[in-house]
Amino acid sequence: MKIRKSAASGNDKVEMQMTPMIDVVFQLLTFFVMSFKIVSQEGDFNIKMPIAAASSSEQQVELPPIKLRLAADAQGNLSGISMGERQLRNYRDLHTEILNLVGTDTGPNSMAAQAECEIDADYNLHYENVVDAITAISGHVDASGHVVKLIEKLKFAPPKQGG
Repeated sequence: MKIRKSAASGNDKVEMQMTPMIDVVFQLLTFFVMSFKIVSQEGDFNIKMPIAAASSSEQQVELPPIKLRLAADAQGNLSGISMGERQLRNYRDLHTEILNLVGTDTGPNSMAAQAECEIDADYNLHYENVVDAITAISGHVDASGHVVKLIEKLKFAPPKQGG
């Protein structure tokens, strides 16, 4: 038996048939889409609980928003601090007044967590005075190095130019 060598035998390419492979992939995809069942979320029991009765302990007193007014002179320096109707001399007095108002109790239901302060500063007041007021209101570092938070909810009154 004689084996012949042809010149074209080394150049034969095998082509991949992609059409049957794509058909199989689409059949699998169709199978999984059709057999997929959506189940209700685990742990969703739709239970209606009774409303909690009011506790017999002390009812929480709601504070009205604290109004802080920072007045400026013609050069933009701080000329006065007033909290409500009370005039304060400096930021230390402001801090002491806030501390007396909200106390040192911390936690989610404390007076400090519920209190809100609105800062109304003159338009031309230097920014560092506002930052010092925020520092006096928001808290301090005690002797042991722990941060004592006072009022965390601050908002600013819209600026009024020329007055």
